[in-house]
Amino acid sequence: MVWFYLLSGIFLGWSLGANDAANVFGTAVATKMVKFRTAAIIASLFVIIGAVISGAGAAHTLGKLGAVNALGGSFTVALAAAITVAWMTKLGLPVSTTQAIVGAIVGWDLFSGALIDTGALTKIVSTWVLNPILTGFFAFVLYKASMFLLKHVKVHLLELDMYTRIGLILIGAFGAYSLGANNIANVMGVFVTANPFKDLNLFDILHLSGTQILFFIGGVAIAVGIFTYSYKVMKTVGKSIFKLSPISALIVVLAESLVLFIFASESLMKLLISLHLPPIPLVPVSSSQAVVGGVIGIGIAKGGGRAINFGTLAKIVWGWVLTPISAGIMSFFALFFMQNVFQQRVYVPVRYAITRPCASKLKALNLWQPQLKSVKDTIFDNARDFKYTLILKLKINKKLVNKIVNYAEIYPLKIDSTKITELDEKWFGKNRILALKKLNGSVFIHKWQLVDTLSAISNEWKFRPDTPQNRLYNRALKKRYDKLFTTFKVPYDSVKDFLVKVL
Repeated sequence: MVWFYLLSGIFLGWSLGANDAANVFGTAVATKMVKFRTAAIIASLFVIIGAVISGAGAAHTLGKLGAVNALGGSFTVALAAAITVAWMTKLGLPVSTTQAIVGAIVGWDLFSGALIDTGALTKIVSTWVLNPILTGFFAFVLYKASMFLLKHVKVHLLELDMYTRIGLILIGAFGAYSLGANNIANVMGVFVTANPFKDLNLFDILHLSGTQILFFIGGVAIAVGIFTYSYKVMKTVGKSIFKLSPISALIVVLAESLVLFIFASESLMKLLISLHLPPIPLVPVSSSQAVVGGVIGIGIAKGGGRAINFGTLAKIVWGWVLTPISAGIMSFFALFFMQNVFQQRVYVPVRYAITRPCASKLKALNLWQPQLKSVKDTIFDNARDFKYTLILKLKINKKLVNKIVNYAEIYPLKIDSTKITELDEKWFGKNRILALKKLNGSVFIHKWQLVDTLSAISNEWKFRPDTPQNRLYNRALKKRYDKLFTTFKVPYDSVKDFLVKVL
């Protein structure tokens, strides 16, 4: 069943390879500077490498939008997105897999009653506008710079042709790596929370986390999509919007690759933080939108945009608008059928309650409201019902509601010594593991209880004040806590008994 559920993610990976991944070499193939087979081999290899090595950053942001927590739900969400992308691909439109998966996740949020993280959604949607604009700007600047350089450096036409081909291959490889790093979140991001794979350690030489194994499978699916069905979209991007010269094709791919890399690179984000600069959000962005923006940038640089085929461009933009809407609607109804017709679990209920420790925590933080007494120890089956009760019935200030909801989330944890031994001591640190061992057998109702308890035992489990100097440390510590939450979570089928005993 695990592999059956993963089939929709594999299908989505194939769709991304057939559509989005085609954009890496689309302009090069369309201008006949690189053979399709050569482009497909290079793109396939580097997209897998990028997915495995650097795919975690953008996947984390997508997970915040909606943590699909059951394999049946992950299967359905990925399938809805994949069908949407495949449909648009058949029409020859370079649509956004990012938009498809975001729309499908929002559909899951609505169906499961989960809270939609408006901050994460706003961050992602803003890139749908920023992405093509930024790529177009890069393409415009790079084109003007290259034309200036060619005027002042004498290069034979044959040499220029050779350099352009080499450049297209090298930049295409970089673009494929960036695509894998950024867009693997679209393919397998919905499976991360319900990931069935365990960490793999081969002879202490190669260590792959369960997430990296998941991303490797997705990367292979993308590669198959590139080989089997990407040529049609390559022609649309490379010829229909604006006819590109070989040098222009190289610049478009470079501009697109830079944008994908910027939004996927944890190293770049860490560098900006260390320099006390605002970090660039790690979000999955659309290679299709990027390459279209790059082609438009070239068109404006060459002749003010007069030669741009605005009819084709309008058709593509309509595809971008319809993609998330179609995927969201399809996801919602598919989840209904999956749960009620096929009797498959598509989400694990996340419950909320103002428990005794939660009430004490809210009082300590000056968040307690007298109206909360009326719902104390009442268990709500999802965040939406709980939030509406706080706002509509109890008339609590909306600014306080989200904070109250976060502290009231029930996330049962039980610290087990056998599971502690499975943790990577090198990554966690010896002192952190020792502090954790002191809690063997302890149970917690809320995530924050474990955080508070460990922070009291060891300074190495404490978050530091939120300053530019401490952001990298706090980010790394949060990842360690996230690992604890998934490792020690009480199984879903035992939650009811657990709550009866604890509450």
